[in-house]
Amino acid sequence: MSTTAANSTPTRDGLTLSGLPDRDQPVAPSLWTSLRYFNVYRLIVAAFLAVLGLVNPAALGLGETAPQLFVSSSFAYVAAAALLHVVVVRLRHWFRIQLALHVVTDVVATTVLMYASGDLRNGLGIMLLISLAVAAMLGDRRLTLLFASVATIAVLLEQSLGFVRAGVGHNNASLFQGAILGVAYFVTALITNWLAQLVLKHEDNARLHAIELHNQERINALVMQDTDDGIVVVSDDGIVRQVNKRAEQLLGHRFEEGRTVEEYSSELASMLDAWHRAPGIAPIRLEMQHSGVRVRVRCQTIGGAGRASALIFLEDLSTLEAEAQADKLVALGRLTANIAHEIRNPLSAITHAADLMMEEKRAESRERLARIIRDNALRLDRMVKDVLELNRRDRMQSEEIALDSFLATFIDDFVRNENLSSDAIALQGQSGLSVQFDRVHLHQILWNLVRNGWRYGAKQPGSVVIRRVSVGSRVELQVIDDGPGIPAEVRPQLFEPFFTTDSRGTGLGLYISRELASANGAQLDYQPAGVGSVFRLYWQGAK
Repeated sequence: MSTTAANSTPTRDGLTLSGLPDRDQPVAPSLWTSLRYFNVYRLIVAAFLAVLGLVNPAALGLGETAPQLFVSSSFAYVAAAALLHVVVVRLRHWFRIQLALHVVTDVVATTVLMYASGDLRNGLGIMLLISLAVAAMLGDRRLTLLFASVATIAVLLEQSLGFVRAGVGHNNASLFQGAILGVAYFVTALITNWLAQLVLKHEDNARLHAIELHNQERINALVMQDTDDGIVVVSDDGIVRQVNKRAEQLLGHRFEEGRTVEEYSSELASMLDAWHRAPGIAPIRLEMQHSGVRVRVRCQTIGGAGRASALIFLEDLSTLEAEAQADKLVALGRLTANIAHEIRNPLSAITHAADLMMEEKRAESRERLARIIRDNALRLDRMVKDVLELNRRDRMQSEEIALDSFLATFIDDFVRNENLSSDAIALQGQSGLSVQFDRVHLHQILWNLVRNGWRYGAKQPGSVVIRRVSVGSRVELQVIDDGPGIPAEVRPQLFEPFFTTDSRGTGLGLYISRELASANGAQLDYQPAGVGSVFRLYWQGAK
């Protein structure tokens, strides 16, 4: 049985409780159904009292004072209940007015029947408790108090009339019993109304949660169907519960309720078993037997513990490779345009110097021109070597590298090849760290950073510092120099290809370093410092 809200605004069922609503205001169908059942109960009770009045009401202590009034009142009660039933079925308007008519009918009929019976001990007054309880469930608190007041006044008025009629011989205790019954009316109505409002609040919350859940399910369904990845939902017993269209294409099977993962793909089932045993395993590449498509598979737990339900993502490797190839072609196009521009200048210098050398007869001039040719040829050679380094970024061999021994060896190699003192490069920070990286790539990145740091630094012992920093699972390698730092206006171009402030450089060192770092899942950036420069190479998941 539904209830209304105790406020003056429309409820979630469209019911307004401030004043009498006009006929066009919507009311929840459940309220009308409850009111109709309430009247069916009234009709049954009235019919029972009418039949009892015709047979032998005195056997139950009814109609002792005015038998004829009891009978006629019973039949009038039946007629009123029948009329109210017709009205509540056919006229779905003015809910509050109809509810008030139902309660007033019960109060008037019960009071007259009590007067005809002459005593409260017959139990007729208790019948009003049921009417008030139902009214409290269907109305607001103000209506509830109004109905309880009307019932109490009616009972006290009936007892007062009985006192006047009986005179001195009347039982004075009846007035006190009537007052007690009035208190029971108020208590019953208020408690019932409070409980009804509590139930209403929980119903409202449940309805809102149901709407939110329905909306979330629709969002999930739309996301599953529109995503480019295949998605397979598997229960803890290995049954496939949901599959989107993309997954059907990748698996080569249409979704059928109740099928296991093994029936879709034995490779996928083996991978899922391995993931259940070791949930932290990296994504695995598989070739689907039925579709022949190569996919990358990764899993994610859907709540629970132990062998919980799983969400399987299938990524089409051909699509990923095509996107990567397209990005490569775009980057290669930009790089090729820049290379053509950068090569044109030294080639022009070489050509011009060679022409002059053919005309020049003096030895000192020929030597100067030969030096120009040699310097520009070396610049071109360095540029080609740097471009070849870029070509290696996709041919990496990742391994676990202990930074302590690696950095010690690197510093020895660097100072020996650059003819520096052994204390030129300082090693600081936390020891015992290791990372997953391609050894050649890491060597190349550090070589570029340390060489730049020494070139622009003060060239004193400890001018370049390699510092190891660990915060949680994040590991950083910081290359710090004591040079003048990098001006703010050129920092946005720092990692662009062929950007350099040194006429002897190619401008590819930092660009290549960042590309190699990205290929290994790391990041390289510049961090301004009070004195000098700080380049940070950092990545997650290191030990």
